[in-house]
Amino acid sequence: MANEKPDTKAEALWSHLHWLVVLEQQGSFTSAAARLGVSKAAMSQRVAELERAAGVALVTRTTRSVRLTEAGQRLVDETRGAFEHIADSFAGVRDLAAEPRGLLRVTAPVAFSRQQLMPRLPAFLRAHPQIRLELDLSDHLRSLAMEGFDIAVRHASTPPETHVAWALAPTRSLLVASTDYLAAHGTPATPQDLAAHHCLHYPRTQGAMAWSFVPADAGADAGADASADAVRTVVPVAGGFAANNSEMLRDAAMAGLGIALVPDFSAQSGLASGHLREVLPGWRPVDAFGEHLFAIRPYASHVPRAVAVFVEFLRASFAAGFIR
Repeated sequence: MANEKPDTKAEALWSHLHWLVVLEQQGSFTSAAARLGVSKAAMSQRVAELERAAGVALVTRTTRSVRLTEAGQRLVDETRGAFEHIADSFAGVRDLAAEPRGLLRVTAPVAFSRQQLMPRLPAFLRAHPQIRLELDLSDHLRSLAMEGFDIAVRHASTPPETHVAWALAPTRSLLVASTDYLAAHGTPATPQDLAAHHCLHYPRTQGAMAWSFVPADAGADAGADASADAVRTVVPVAGGFAANNSEMLRDAAMAGLGIALVPDFSAQSGLASGHLREVLPGWRPVDAFGEHLFAIRPYASHVPRAVAVFVEFLRASFAAGFIR
């Protein structure tokens, strides 16, 4: 009826329902508490209060994981969309402010962040003082929605189809070595010559390491095109140092430890200073690193202004690429 008072008990549980949605997304009380910025004890208490009010178990707890019961999953499925709509609506209202504002959570590769992104961030933060930026340095693909990231910078050949993607810059892989190393060990003339050199590589498998090349004039898409197999050269390589970080590989090459295969954004400063030289410029390494930098985010009906201005900043900062 029109004069009937609202169910204040249900209203008091709205935040509890939201916490249950976050728990389902995160998969553990610890992760959900961290996502919400509360203690694990508070998280557990809220869920227990919701279960008492519902009169049915909503969560099955084990020593290793948390799983929602049928009732808990039904609650989450039927309320998740409402909370997402509330979040979008609030973000839209907040964007009516004169200045972009709020917390912006970004994840980006370690080497790229240290060498290229961080030197540019102070200018962005000075231009947008109402934005608080939290940068997560990781080379691992992350679940953006699950971990609450607004933007991810990814080094890939193609962006994931499940996300919105903005192309930031083309990149390429190349071989580099110090002048001292090349003076002592000689300069390779062909990919096959690498068998006699110390090759510094990014470990991707437990098996034997090999690098693949196509002629530099084969075209930018030759590495991905099946027709390029006829001109592809694959050579086994070995060396005394490997690292899952291109900055470390670059530094090892600068120290004279061997020939490194790295992305251009890692080699840029060493080549510009003359501490490194490009090796085999007539050949293009393929299947080593991605060929583009992308900014990606999950699909959403509303893009917050803070996200939009950060993406534009990234596109303007890296549009020219790294090494021509």
